[in-house]
Amino acid sequence: MTYYTVKGLVKNGLPILFVTCFMAIFVGLLLGYQEDILIEYPTLLILMPVLLKIGGDTGSMLASRLSSAFHLGLSSRIRRNPVVRNSVVAAIIVAVVSTTFVSLIVYVINIYLGYGTSLSLILSVSAIVVFFDILIVYTTTVGLSFLSHKIGMDPDDTVIPVVASLGDLVGVVGIMFSIILFGLYVLNIF
Repeated sequence: MTYYTVKGLVKNGLPILFVTCFMAIFVGLLLGYQEDILIEYPTLLILMPVLLKIGGDTGSMLASRLSSAFHLGLSSRIRRNPVVRNSVVAAIIVAVVSTTFVSLIVYVINIYLGYGTSLSLILSVSAIVVFFDILIVYTTTVGLSFLSHKIGMDPDDTVIPVVASLGDLVGVVGIMFSIILFGLYVLNIF
């Protein structure tokens, strides 16, 4: 039986919080880098907080479900595990449905404010960000959850903060990738 102490929680949690702080600073720097394009396309600026939160929140939801399965003794292996599969499928459904719904709302706001961004662009950017979330955030969530459980650390205390910050990072990178992919901004390296 696991007993939680303040010393143990601080010992396990403090390094994780330092990592997430540096991730948040890096995300802020990336956002600052694309400030010009976000001012030029305010619809993306409206869409950005939601896309960042969906990745982190659904990843945290997935981590929480896996952690509960570990605590209940329902999950011990990754492969062919119905708990893992069902949790990942549930997170994907939530991410896709909520992103589509939010994209439609942002499009209506876009029309109301007269910005002129097409629905296809909004949905495409959202789809790319959700794809990156599924590919990177969810894979990392499952891997870190099993690793954390295997080495005796509580996934609730270790995985969820990292996944929330990783969702922000992947969301910003996904939006930057979309901006470059759709030719909204030419990357000037030299």
